Amino acid sequence: MQNLIDKINSYIPLGEEELSFCTQFYKSREVAKGELIIQPGNHVRHWHFVDQGCFCFYFLKDGKEKVIEFFTEGDFFTDIYAYLQETPSNSFVKATEDSRVYSASKEDVQKTFDFSHKMERIGRLTMQDTVLETFRRIAHLNNYSNEERYLKLLEKRPSLFQRVPQYMIASYLGLTPVGLSKIRRRLSGG
Repeated sequence: MQNLIDKINSYIPLGEEELSFCTQFYKSREVAKGELIIQPGNHVRHWHFVDQGCFCFYFLKDGKEKVIEFFTEGDFFTDIYAYLQETPSNSFVKATEDSRVYSASKEDVQKTFDFSHKMERIGRLTMQDTVLETFRRIAHLNNYSNEERYLKLLEKRPSLFQRVPQYMIASYLGLTPVGLSKIRRRLSGG
């Protein structure tokens, strides 16, 4: 729970009463490697915080996984579209390793917003971060070469290369596994 408290306070420090009220709604959940926390057809009613572990957010297109994002320690996540629109999800979120999340229902998150204007602002800031990350990702896919995207990911999030299968990294970068292997070989001088 301390990681969640630290994350909340990184946006806006809260007093003990606000923190106690707000964190009471987040329930700890162990998620086994390979377990789906969100899947198509299901309504998305929870906002999650990664306390430990790694999750992959993806869609299926033509039977293949199209990786949109990875969530690791310190990240808030959900299928934001389905969550906000209250429609069934079209995506998957799967644990790529044994993980632990803290989850709160949409109704409980709203209670925290009603209780504290600071929490409402924190909610807005976390949503804002999600939107900014989406636009950053789109910009990278459209403005950088395959090799540049690979190098940026390696620089910004090197641990992903040990935490998720290479085919997921390739998909996230908009590459095939063979394309990723070629880039890695070329950069290593092989």
